[in-house]
Amino acid sequence: MSEQQVTGEQSAQQIKVMVVDDHPMWRDAVARDLAESGLDVVATAGDGEQAVRRAKAVAPDVLVLDLNLPLKPGVQVCKELVGANPKLRVLVLSASGEHADVLEAVKSGATGYLLKSASTEELIDAVRRTAVGDPVFTPGLAGLVLGEYRRLASEPAPSAPDEPKAPQLTDRETEVLRLVAKGLSYKQIAERLVISHRTVQNHVQNTLGKLQLHNRVELVRYAIERGLDDE
Repeated sequence: MSEQQVTGEQSAQQIKVMVVDDHPMWRDAVARDLAESGLDVVATAGDGEQAVRRAKAVAPDVLVLDLNLPLKPGVQVCKELVGANPKLRVLVLSASGEHADVLEAVKSGATGYLLKSASTEELIDAVRRTAVGDPVFTPGLAGLVLGEYRRLASEPAPSAPDEPKAPQLTDRETEVLRLVAKGLSYKQIAERLVISHRTVQNHVQNTLGKLQLHNRVELVRYAIERGLDDE
């Protein structure tokens, strides 16, 4: 086993996950599968209000979230928790593949969107990738999200005469941002630029801080608005 594989397994064990779903059997099964894979399941919740309270208490790295919840809808849970903690990654796990649901989830701050028809292996892989900030979508949905951001980016922005000058990014940060906009994962960017996965993460975090953005989804929209995905 290589050092990289060992590091990957160690980091997977340190990922704290919380599972939110209103169906007890499904919720327990997902939590069990994730725990058996080596992930640290720190909490579960069965409704939206409980999800917000418990997530704030246990501070998971990844929230596996159903959208259809009693007391408070999943998109509101996502919006509140990501707003309170921008480092939180949310992977929506839903029975709905409706485009409106997907786009609403992403706009509320979700990092990824997986259908409940996904296999256990796909779910475990999605949670691990979500933890490092990779946008994970059921096949077909990634193109939908990117297309929506292209549409939004093509709309004229409201005039803001007092808008401050855009922060200055380094050449490397701009290069990483351009590859993020093209849809490459952190691993692919690291291989393309011959740098470490951690270095890519650091560049992305620095860029988020400079641009005062909260997550990778907002970063992609920022890049597309400036045409970086076409360069």
